[in-house]
Amino acid sequence: MVNYIWVFMTIVGIIFALFNGTIAEVNKAVFDGAKEAVTLCIGLISVLVFWLGMMKIAEESGLLEKLARLFRPAVKRLFPEVPPNHPAMGYMLSNMISNMFGLGNAATPLGIKAMEELKKINGEKNEASRSMITFLAINTASITIIPTTVIAIRMTYHSASPTEIVVPTIVATILSAIGAVLIDRFFYYRRSRKR
Repeated sequence: MVNYIWVFMTIVGIIFALFNGTIAEVNKAVFDGAKEAVTLCIGLISVLVFWLGMMKIAEESGLLEKLARLFRPAVKRLFPEVPPNHPAMGYMLSNMISNMFGLGNAATPLGIKAMEELKKINGEKNEASRSMITFLAINTASITIIPTTVIAIRMTYHSASPTEIVVPTIVATILSAIGAVLIDRFFYYRRSRKR
C-alpha cells in the first residue's frame, strides 16, 4: 500500500510540475537529492561499520552477555510471561542493547527474531500478546546512550560538535521509554479490568 502512495505522490508531483512549468526544478531536485543521498550513505557507512565492529567485539568478548545479565532482572519484570532462559529473552535483551548503542540496523533483525519467539510463546495466535505489545513499545521508544546514526549525519554535514547531541538524546530516550512503559501498563491494566 505504501508503494502505491509513493507512486501516486510522484505522479501527481510530476504532473503538477508539468502544468506549472517547473519541471526543470523538479529534475534538478531529483539529481541533487540522489547525489545528497549517496554522500549521506557514504558518511553513515564509516560510523556504522565502526560501531557494528565494536558490537561484534563486545559479543565475542562476552560483554554483551554480561550486559544482558545486568538487565535481565528488569526485563523479567517487564515480561513476566516469558521464561527467563527462553530464546525470546536473549533476542529482546540483544535488541535493547543494540538500540542503546544507536545500532538500529543491528537491532532490527534481533527484534524480528524476538517477535517470532514471542509469537511461539503466544501459541502462534495472530493477536499480539502482552509481551509483544510491551516489547514493541520499548523497542519504539528505546533508550539510546550513543546515537551513532545522528552523530554520523552531523559529521557528514560538518557539525562543529557532532557529539553534543548525546546528553539530550539520553534524557529524551529515557523519558520516552518510561512514558512507553507507563502507557503500556495503563492500557494493560485497563484491559484486564474490563475482562
